[in-house]
Amino acid sequence: MAIGILLLDKPHGLSSNGALQRVRALYARVKAGHVGSLDPLATGMLPICLGEATKIAGDLLEGRKCYRFRIALGAATTTGDAEGEVTATASVPQLDAEAVAAVLARWRGAQQQVPPMYSAIKRGGQPLYRLARQGVSVPRSARTIEISELTLVHFEGAALELETVCSKGTYVRVLAEDIARALGTCGHVAALRRLWVEPFAAQPMQTLEALAAGEASEGAPPLLAIDWPLQHLPQLVLDADAAERLVQGRKIAAGIAPARRVRIYDSDGNLIALGEVDAAGMLQPRRLIHTEE
Repeated sequence: MAIGILLLDKPHGLSSNGALQRVRALYARVKAGHVGSLDPLATGMLPICLGEATKIAGDLLEGRKCYRFRIALGAATTTGDAEGEVTATASVPQLDAEAVAAVLARWRGAQQQVPPMYSAIKRGGQPLYRLARQGVSVPRSARTIEISELTLVHFEGAALELETVCSKGTYVRVLAEDIARALGTCGHVAALRRLWVEPFAAQPMQTLEALAAGEASEGAPPLLAIDWPLQHLPQLVLDADAAERLVQGRKIAAGIAPARRVRIYDSDGNLIALGEVDAAGMLQPRRLIHTEE
Protein backbone atom coordinates (compact mmCIF):
# COMPACT_ATOMS: atom_id res chain seq x y z
CA MET A 1 0.00 0.00 0.00
CA ALA A 2 1.29 3.45 -0.94
CA ILE A 3 2.27 5.60 2.03
CA GLY A 4 3.76 9.06 1.66
CA ILE A 5 3.39 12.47 0.06
CA LEU A 6 3.05 13.12 -3.66
CA LEU A 7 3.67 16.61 -5.04
CA LEU A 8 1.32 16.72 -8.00
CA ASP A 9 1.56 19.33 -10.75
CA LYS A 10 -2.18 19.80 -11.13
CA PRO A 11 -3.20 20.45 -14.74
CA HIS A 12 -5.42 23.24 -15.99
CA GLY A 13 -9.15 22.50 -16.13
CA LEU A 14 -9.23 19.82 -13.46
CA SER A 15 -10.58 20.36 -9.96
CA SER A 16 -8.42 19.46 -6.97
CA ASN A 17 -10.77 16.62 -6.08
CA GLY A 18 -10.74 15.40 -9.68
CA ALA A 19 -6.94 15.34 -9.59
CA LEU A 20 -7.03 13.50 -6.26
CA GLN A 21 -9.32 10.80 -7.63
CA ARG A 22 -7.04 10.24 -10.63
CA VAL A 23 -4.07 9.81 -8.31
CA ARG A 24 -6.02 7.38 -6.13
CA ALA A 25 -6.87 5.34 -9.22
CA LEU A 26 -3.15 5.01 -9.93
CA TYR A 27 -2.42 3.95 -6.35
CA ALA A 28 -5.00 1.18 -5.91
CA ARG A 29 -7.67 3.51 -4.49
CA VAL A 30 -5.65 4.09 -1.32
CA LYS A 31 -7.04 6.53 1.24
CA ALA A 32 -5.79 9.98 0.26
CA GLY A 33 -6.37 13.70 0.67
CA HIS A 34 -5.06 16.86 -0.94
CA VAL A 35 -3.60 19.78 1.00
CA GLY A 36 -5.18 23.09 0.05
CA SER A 37 -7.44 23.43 -2.98
CA LEU A 38 -6.62 24.84 -6.40
CA ASP A 39 -9.36 26.15 -8.68
CA PRO A 40 -9.81 24.30 -12.01
CA LEU A 41 -8.26 27.36 -13.71
CA ALA A 42 -5.09 27.02 -11.63
CA THR A 43 -2.12 24.75 -12.18
CA GLY A 44 0.82 23.78 -10.00
CA MET A 45 1.75 22.16 -6.73
CA LEU A 46 -0.96 20.17 -5.03
CA PRO A 47 0.44 18.03 -2.19
CA ILE A 48 -1.45 14.76 -1.92
CA CYS A 49 -1.12 12.64 1.23
CA LEU A 50 -1.49 8.91 0.64
CA GLY A 51 -2.34 6.29 3.27
CA GLU A 52 -1.11 7.11 6.76
CA ALA A 53 0.29 10.41 5.48
CA THR A 54 -3.26 11.79 5.64
CA LYS A 55 -2.69 12.04 9.40
CA ILE A 56 -0.24 14.94 8.91
CA ALA A 57 -2.25 16.87 6.32
CA GLY A 58 -3.22 19.44 8.94
CA ASP A 59 0.44 20.25 9.54
CA LEU A 60 0.93 21.07 5.86
CA LEU A 61 -2.05 23.43 5.69
CA GLU A 62 -0.23 25.96 7.85
CA GLY A 63 2.59 26.61 5.38
CA ARG A 64 3.04 29.61 3.10
CA LYS A 65 2.40 29.31 -0.62
CA CYS A 66 3.96 30.90 -3.70
CA TYR A 67 1.89 31.83 -6.75
CA ARG A 68 2.60 33.34 -10.13
CA PHE A 69 -0.48 34.95 -11.65
CA ARG A 70 -1.54 37.20 -14.48
CA ILE A 71 -4.07 40.00 -14.06
CA ALA A 72 -6.09 41.00 -17.10
CA LEU A 73 -6.85 44.68 -16.53
CA GLY A 74 -9.99 46.39 -17.83
CA ALA A 75 -12.60 43.72 -17.10
CA ALA A 76 -14.10 42.34 -13.88
CA THR A 77 -15.85 38.96 -13.75
CA THR A 78 -18.36 37.22 -11.49
CA THR A 79 -15.75 34.78 -10.20
CA GLY A 80 -12.71 37.05 -10.17
CA ASP A 81 -11.02 34.87 -12.78
CA ALA A 82 -11.30 33.97 -16.46
CA GLU A 83 -14.03 31.38 -15.82
CA GLY A 84 -16.64 33.98 -14.86
CA GLU A 85 -18.83 36.26 -16.91
CA VAL A 86 -17.75 39.86 -17.39
CA THR A 87 -19.65 42.13 -15.04
CA ALA A 88 -17.88 45.44 -15.65
CA THR A 89 -15.32 47.03 -17.92
CA ALA A 90 -13.11 50.08 -17.47
CA SER A 91 -10.38 51.86 -19.35
CA VAL A 92 -6.81 51.03 -18.39
CA PRO A 93 -4.71 54.09 -17.57
CA GLN A 94 -1.19 54.55 -18.84
CA LEU A 95 1.01 52.68 -16.41
CA ASP A 96 4.71 52.14 -15.94
CA ALA A 97 6.67 49.63 -13.89
CA GLU A 98 7.45 52.16 -11.16
CA ALA A 99 3.81 53.07 -10.68
CA VAL A 100 2.83 49.40 -10.51
CA ALA A 101 5.61 48.64 -8.02
CA ALA A 102 4.44 51.50 -5.79
CA VAL A 103 0.93 50.06 -5.71
CA LEU A 104 2.16 46.55 -4.99
CA ALA A 105 4.07 47.80 -1.95
CA ARG A 106 0.74 48.62 -0.26
CA TRP A 107 -0.20 44.94 -0.07
CA ARG A 108 2.92 43.59 1.58
CA GLY A 109 2.53 42.61 5.22
CA ALA A 110 -0.33 41.54 7.47
CA GLN A 111 -3.81 42.69 6.44
CA GLN A 112 -7.50 41.85 6.39
CA GLN A 113 -9.09 40.18 3.37
CA VAL A 114 -12.75 39.37 2.77
CA PRO A 115 -13.13 35.96 1.06
CA PRO A 116 -15.00 35.97 -2.26
CA MET A 117 -18.44 34.49 -2.73
CA TYR A 118 -16.95 32.03 -5.20
CA SER A 119 -15.10 30.04 -2.56
CA ALA A 120 -15.44 26.71 -0.75
CA ILE A 121 -16.12 28.38 2.61
CA LYS A 122 -19.36 26.98 3.99
CA ARG A 123 -22.37 28.87 5.27
CA GLY A 124 -25.19 26.80 6.73
CA GLY A 125 -23.55 23.66 5.39
CA GLN A 126 -23.39 24.98 1.83
CA PRO A 127 -20.24 26.14 0.01
CA LEU A 128 -20.47 29.83 -0.81
CA TYR A 129 -19.88 29.17 -4.51
CA ARG A 130 -23.20 27.30 -4.68
CA LEU A 131 -25.01 30.30 -3.25
CA ALA A 132 -23.13 32.57 -5.66
CA ARG A 133 -24.29 30.50 -8.62
CA GLN A 134 -27.86 31.08 -7.43
CA GLY A 135 -27.23 34.82 -7.43
CA VAL A 136 -27.14 34.96 -3.62
CA SER A 137 -24.56 37.04 -1.77
CA VAL A 138 -24.06 36.80 1.99
CA PRO A 139 -21.87 38.82 4.37
CA ARG A 140 -18.38 37.35 4.93
CA SER A 141 -16.06 38.16 7.79
CA ALA A 142 -12.62 39.49 6.97
CA ARG A 143 -9.67 37.21 7.71
CA THR A 144 -6.12 38.07 8.64
CA ILE A 145 -3.63 37.12 5.94
CA GLU A 146 -0.03 38.06 5.27
CA ILE A 147 1.65 38.85 1.97
CA SER A 148 5.37 38.20 2.48
CA GLU A 149 6.39 38.99 -1.09
CA LEU A 150 4.63 40.60 -4.03
CA THR A 151 6.69 41.43 -7.10
CA LEU A 152 6.14 42.44 -10.71
CA VAL A 153 7.47 39.78 -13.09
CA HIS A 154 6.28 41.20 -16.40
CA PHE A 155 4.19 44.15 -17.52
CA GLU A 156 2.78 44.65 -20.99
CA GLY A 157 -0.25 46.66 -22.05
CA ALA A 158 -3.30 45.62 -20.05
CA ALA A 159 -1.69 42.54 -18.46
CA LEU A 160 0.40 42.24 -15.31
CA GLU A 161 2.28 39.10 -14.34
CA LEU A 162 3.02 38.97 -10.63
CA GLU A 163 4.53 36.58 -8.10
CA THR A 164 3.53 36.41 -4.46
CA VAL A 165 4.42 34.47 -1.33
CA CYS A 166 1.46 34.51 1.02
CA SER A 167 -0.06 32.89 4.10
CA LYS A 168 -2.75 30.24 4.10
CA GLY A 169 -6.24 31.57 3.45
CA THR A 170 -5.11 34.17 0.90
CA TYR A 171 -7.36 34.48 -2.14
CA VAL A 172 -5.28 35.56 -5.12
CA ARG A 173 -8.44 36.49 -7.03
CA VAL A 174 -9.34 39.06 -4.37
CA LEU A 175 -5.77 40.35 -4.31
CA ALA A 176 -5.84 40.75 -8.09
CA GLU A 177 -9.12 42.68 -8.00
CA ASP A 178 -7.77 44.96 -5.25
CA ILE A 179 -4.57 45.67 -7.20
CA ALA A 180 -6.52 46.46 -10.36
CA ARG A 181 -8.77 48.82 -8.41
CA ALA A 182 -5.76 50.61 -6.92
CA LEU A 183 -4.37 51.07 -10.42
CA GLY A 184 -7.52 52.94 -11.42
CA THR A 185 -9.32 50.19 -13.31
CA CYS A 186 -10.79 46.73 -12.75
CA GLY A 187 -9.41 43.29 -13.48
CA HIS A 188 -9.48 39.54 -12.99
CA VAL A 189 -7.05 36.62 -12.78
CA ALA A 190 -6.34 35.33 -16.27
CA ALA A 191 -3.83 32.65 -15.26
CA LEU A 192 -2.68 31.22 -11.94
CA ARG A 193 0.09 28.77 -11.06
CA ARG A 194 1.13 27.63 -7.60
CA LEU A 195 4.90 27.31 -7.68
CA TRP A 196 5.31 25.74 -4.25
CA VAL A 197 3.80 24.99 -0.88
CA GLU A 198 5.94 25.25 2.23
CA PRO A 199 8.12 23.27 3.03
CA PHE A 200 8.37 21.78 -0.50
CA ALA A 201 9.79 24.81 -2.34
CA ALA A 202 12.82 22.96 -3.74
CA GLN A 203 11.06 19.66 -4.45
CA PRO A 204 10.06 18.50 -7.96
CA MET A 205 6.45 17.98 -8.95
CA GLN A 206 4.97 15.01 -10.82
CA THR A 207 2.43 15.23 -13.64
CA LEU A 208 -0.49 12.86 -14.02
CA GLU A 209 0.97 11.74 -17.34
CA ALA A 210 4.31 10.86 -15.74
CA LEU A 211 2.56 9.00 -12.94
CA ALA A 212 0.48 7.00 -15.41
CA ALA A 213 3.55 6.18 -17.50
CA GLY A 214 5.44 5.11 -14.38
CA GLU A 215 2.54 2.93 -13.29
CA ALA A 216 2.51 1.24 -16.68
CA SER A 217 6.25 0.58 -16.53
CA GLU A 218 6.39 -0.11 -12.79
CA GLY A 219 8.64 2.90 -12.44
CA ALA A 220 6.43 5.25 -10.41
CA PRO A 221 8.40 8.07 -8.76
CA PRO A 222 9.14 7.60 -5.05
CA LEU A 223 6.89 9.35 -2.55
CA LEU A 224 8.20 11.68 0.12
CA ALA A 225 8.23 10.02 3.53
CA ILE A 226 5.57 11.01 6.04
CA ASP A 227 8.14 12.66 8.30
CA TRP A 228 9.86 14.60 5.48
CA PRO A 229 7.97 17.85 6.29
CA LEU A 230 8.18 17.31 10.05
CA GLN A 231 11.92 17.64 10.54
CA HIS A 232 11.45 20.82 12.57
CA LEU A 233 9.78 18.81 15.36
CA PRO A 234 11.81 17.28 18.23
CA GLN A 235 12.54 13.57 17.79
CA LEU A 236 12.29 10.73 20.30
CA VAL A 237 13.50 7.15 19.72
CA LEU A 238 11.96 4.48 21.94
CA ASP A 239 13.14 0.99 22.76
CA ALA A 240 10.81 -1.94 22.10
CA ASP A 241 9.26 -1.91 25.58
CA ALA A 242 8.58 1.82 25.61
CA ALA A 243 7.21 1.70 22.05
CA GLU A 244 4.77 -1.05 23.01
CA ARG A 245 3.54 0.90 26.03
CA LEU A 246 3.11 4.01 23.87
CA VAL A 247 1.05 2.13 21.29
CA GLN A 248 -1.15 0.93 24.15
CA GLY A 249 -1.82 4.57 25.03
CA ARG A 250 0.16 4.58 28.26
CA LYS A 251 2.23 7.56 29.37
CA ILE A 252 5.99 7.16 29.53
CA ALA A 253 8.80 9.43 30.70
CA ALA A 254 10.12 11.39 27.72
CA GLY A 255 13.46 12.55 29.06
CA ILE A 256 13.26 15.82 27.11
CA ALA A 257 11.85 19.30 27.71
CA PRO A 258 8.08 19.81 27.32
CA ALA A 259 7.02 20.13 23.69
CA ARG A 260 3.64 20.51 22.04
CA ARG A 261 4.59 18.26 19.11
CA VAL A 262 7.24 15.54 18.85
CA ARG A 263 8.08 12.81 16.34
CA ILE A 264 8.29 9.36 17.89
CA TYR A 265 10.25 6.47 16.36
CA ASP A 266 10.88 2.86 17.30
CA SER A 267 14.39 1.44 17.55
CA ASP A 268 14.29 0.44 13.87
CA GLY A 269 13.78 4.04 12.80
CA ASN A 270 10.09 3.70 11.91
CA LEU A 271 7.84 6.67 12.66
CA ILE A 272 5.20 5.25 15.00
CA ALA A 273 3.42 8.30 16.40
CA LEU A 274 3.17 12.02 16.85
CA GLY A 275 2.85 13.09 20.44
CA GLU A 276 3.25 15.70 23.12
CA VAL A 277 5.56 16.03 26.11
CA ASP A 278 3.61 17.61 28.96
CA ALA A 279 4.86 19.90 31.71
CA ALA A 280 5.66 16.88 33.87
CA GLY A 281 7.93 15.45 31.18
CA MET A 282 5.55 12.62 30.29
CA LEU A 283 5.12 11.57 26.67
CA GLN A 284 1.55 11.27 25.46
CA PRO A 285 0.72 9.85 22.01
CA ARG A 286 -1.66 12.02 20.02
CA ARG A 287 -1.67 10.19 16.70
CA LEU A 288 -0.44 6.66 16.02
CA ILE A 289 1.12 6.08 12.59
CA HIS A 290 1.67 2.76 10.84
CA THR A 291 4.36 3.15 8.20
CA GLU A 292 5.20 -0.49 7.56
CA GLU A 293 3.52 -1.62 4.35
